[in-house]
Amino acid sequence: MATYSEEEIRAFGLVKEALPKHVAVIMDGNGRWAKAKKLSRSAGHRAGVDRLRGIIRLSSDLGITSLTLYAFSTENWKRPSDEVGTLMALLIEYFTKEIDELFSNNVRIRIIGAYEEFAPTVRNVIERAMKRTEQNTGLNLNIALNYGSRAEILRAANLAMKQVVAEGKDEILAEMLESYFYTSGQPEVDLVIRTSGEQRISNFLLYQISYAEFLFPEEYWPDFTDEAYLSALRVYQSRSRRFGGLEENA
Repeated sequence: MATYSEEEIRAFGLVKEALPKHVAVIMDGNGRWAKAKKLSRSAGHRAGVDRLRGIIRLSSDLGITSLTLYAFSTENWKRPSDEVGTLMALLIEYFTKEIDELFSNNVRIRIIGAYEEFAPTVRNVIERAMKRTEQNTGLNLNIALNYGSRAEILRAANLAMKQVVAEGKDEILAEMLESYFYTSGQPEVDLVIRTSGEQRISNFLLYQISYAEFLFPEEYWPDFTDEAYLSALRVYQSRSRRFGGLEENA
């Protein structure tokens, strides 16, 4: 439930009824941010984690239903082992330090991706966070960890096929396939934001973003302030979403 009133939301230049229900963010540019400041890549990742607090709180306060953050892809295992180790340590630190505030703000944490493949120390912290918040009814915070959309679609297709065989049916329906996605039960993505100016999807929610609007702000993720996020939401609200149809009076 939104903390901000309709009047407060209007003061941001936004219309409550026109806010996206589901925002997905590819948090790109931590390394380049650090390089520009002559800092280590680890420092860039830490700055990126610090930025999470603002984007999550603002999404929750605005009444956005779901926020999906691309934190660690299946391809990120290709990075140097020390960098991967830093990312894992930051995950543990984040969930340990932030869980109380997330819980008190009625945020429900969901992990999308094959997080079971992480080391037990990481997996246990993740599972405790999900268990702690599973009854919360506010913002769905989807954190994509060891996530790849092609793998998700293949996983869903295999599970749906097993259901089809078990029920003696002869085809997989869309609703059945979608029920096996990690985001099942949540709205389709309305807005995708990728920071740092890069204009790629990078194997992220390929099915769920079919009719999403896209924004590619130039800011590196650590510099993507609350005001930058509000600006992106204002741009989103200025778009005409036709879903394959025509505008009225066209």
